[in-house]
Amino acid sequence: MPVPRVEVTPAAQALLHKMQGLHGPLLFHQSGGCCDGSAPMCFPRGDFRVGQEDVYLGEVVGTPFYMSGSQFEYWRHTHLTVDVVPGRGSGFSVEAPEGVRFLIRSRLFTDDEYRALEAEGPPSKGPQH
Repeated sequence: MPVPRVEVTPAAQALLHKMQGLHGPLLFHQSGGCCDGSAPMCFPRGDFRVGQEDVYLGEVVGTPFYMSGSQFEYWRHTHLTVDVVPGRGSGFSVEAPEGVRFLIRSRLFTDDEYRALEAEGPPSKGPQH
């Protein structure tokens, strides 16, 4: 079984289901920009254009998760967990009006996980969906 690069907490899963009901299919994008640092942005799938250098990390709750290529170079050794916390996030992310925001929690991959990921080869780049 492949090692997941990204997963979600039960709270984030519940919020994603709610947001999918309101907005339809979604996608996450984690950039390396200055704004909202470790907060992944969640968009209706047709409202964000995935670039050819964006790295596809996997899918959570039917929602593809991408990271900018330059950010992935820093985070390639890191397992990501999408969580949700109270507070106002970015006005562009779909959860903003809910009074909560998605947040990334991270940990380093174990040596065994990292070896397994290296054996799989690099993750795909560009739009996958």
